[in-house]
Amino acid sequence: MPPYAVVLSVLGLVGAVIAAVYAVSYMVAPEMEGGPFLSGGRPREQAMSRYHVRWYAVTMVFLAFDMEMVFMYPWALVVASVGVKAVVEMFAFLVLLLVGVLYAWREGALRWV
Repeated sequence: MPPYAVVLSVLGLVGAVIAAVYAVSYMVAPEMEGGPFLSGGRPREQAMSRYHVRWYAVTMVFLAFDMEMVFMYPWALVVASVGVKAVVEMFAFLVLLLVGVLYAWREGALRWV
């Protein structure tokens, strides 16, 4: 059996499973009146009109803290082996994030009214 035959058979199996999932979904899906928005109900407004521009600033602050956690997880795994230098560097990183939060607070990005 050629070496690429295994890869082709796995791709064929994956394609068959995906086709089967779509077929079952098509057979058991209920009829929707207005589309997928609001679980099939008729929308009263456009989907994009609901979001205020303030949410974008909150999203950026959330992404900043999300990236903080991406950097802190590997740090937590090696902090014991690296020592004091790793702790000092992480606190410097946290101070930079705190400066960013204070700037966002001063600019009013965290105000809701």
